[in-house]
Amino acid sequence: MAQNRRIRPGYTVVYPNRQKASSHVIKWIVVLILLASVGLMLLITLGGWSKLQGLKPVNIIWCILYVLIAIYVARWNRGLLPIAAAMAILLLILAVIAGTGVAGTSWFDRNHVGFAAPQSPFGGKGISPNVLGTLTIILAIVQAALIVFSMWGFTQGWNVETEVPEDEAKQRRGGKSSSGRAEPAAA
Repeated sequence: MAQNRRIRPGYTVVYPNRQKASSHVIKWIVVLILLASVGLMLLITLGGWSKLQGLKPVNIIWCILYVLIAIYVARWNRGLLPIAAAMAILLLILAVIAGTGVAGTSWFDRNHVGFAAPQSPFGGKGISPNVLGTLTIILAIVQAALIVFSMWGFTQGWNVETEVPEDEAKQRRGGKSSSGRAEPAAA
């Protein structure tokens, strides 16, 4: 249920931690890392389609979730940052296992005699196993970065709000109204 809040007349709510340059930088780094993860996952999924053992639907769903999280983080939704970090931990584990071959054959092992080349879902030859292995290792590194930056963003307190007089809020926004348009000069 939505919270019913009363704001004193002449006051407005501001989010001081969202105005910091470091918060903007971390927010956009997290969004870019999420989108880079989606790109890497799609490359690996489509390039090694015939050799993936059953995670194809999971990979597609994971990509969709990462895009949705990126959209919400871009809108300052701090609550999804720990979820992004948790998902990144799971994907990091999977990428390390697939990249190093801990649980069997790695992508790099599939480049030897006796292994068929991966096929794409579009009927052509997929990406070479060495490239898929490299992309998997890069995905693991990107997930480690996502964990770090998501938790860093979470500690910045994007949700902290303060009630301030409307004049002070206008000064904080650089003379812009809450809608983002410039305020008319007072006569």
